[in-house]
Amino acid sequence: MIKKHLCTCMVVLLALVLSKMFIYSTPINKEAKNTIPSGTLSVVEAVKKETGYSTLNFADEYLPTGDVNIEKKIKRSLKAYSFEKLRTYKLHKNAKAWFPIIEPVLEEYNIPEDFKYIPLVESGLIEGTSHRGASGLWQFMPATARAFGLKVNGAVDERHDVQKSTVAACKYLNALYKEFGNWTLVAAAYNVGSGSLRKTIRMQNQDDYYQLKLNKETSNYVYKLISTKEVIENPWDYGYKIEKRDTKLALEDVANANENNQM
Repeated sequence: MIKKHLCTCMVVLLALVLSKMFIYSTPINKEAKNTIPSGTLSVVEAVKKETGYSTLNFADEYLPTGDVNIEKKIKRSLKAYSFEKLRTYKLHKNAKAWFPIIEPVLEEYNIPEDFKYIPLVESGLIEGTSHRGASGLWQFMPATARAFGLKVNGAVDERHDVQKSTVAACKYLNALYKEFGNWTLVAAAYNVGSGSLRKTIRMQNQDDYYQLKLNKETSNYVYKLISTKEVIENPWDYGYKIEKRDTKLALEDVANANENNQM
């Protein structure tokens, strides 16, 4: 009886030894296990390939799909804001410096966060005063700035104060929304002026921004906002190799500018 059990144990032990030898002798294909096929797209690239431009929006108002002309314009605009064309990180540097100041004010006044891209479109690449007299991050004309509470005179120009000018911009944007009831049209009116846009809408009997025949600058304005939003939120998709950059200097520049304007 003991001999019979001993034989059984020997058989089981032999089977275990052979199974371990088989496992250790089988090569593990580390390359197949740990690598992603070279043709695999990133998540963002895959989504864009699948959806085209249907996910692009400004203030949650989506870019219309199925219109060849609209798709051509957004494609051209996105390319214009790519690193290949701009060759600078200035937009991203300014975004990091300005957005922490701008975003809380937009939230306080119930303005969609996407309006923080207006200063980048207006002043993100080229700063200063326009030939028409608009100045500051939000490119206020003197009369409009004064109408919404900013001091603009020989001694002080609050259009260059990030905090105060953003408050004024929010008041202006809310006034425009009461008039047009559509954030895309609000952005267009911010660029061309409410009176001009209202006249265009009336003459063309059309209140869809994407179908209106506007001047070149205004007809491209919302496309620029969407494109700026895209390259800031998804920089790698447009050739920007964003790393952790020191924004202390940029923030000090803004603070110094505000201090100088208040003197």
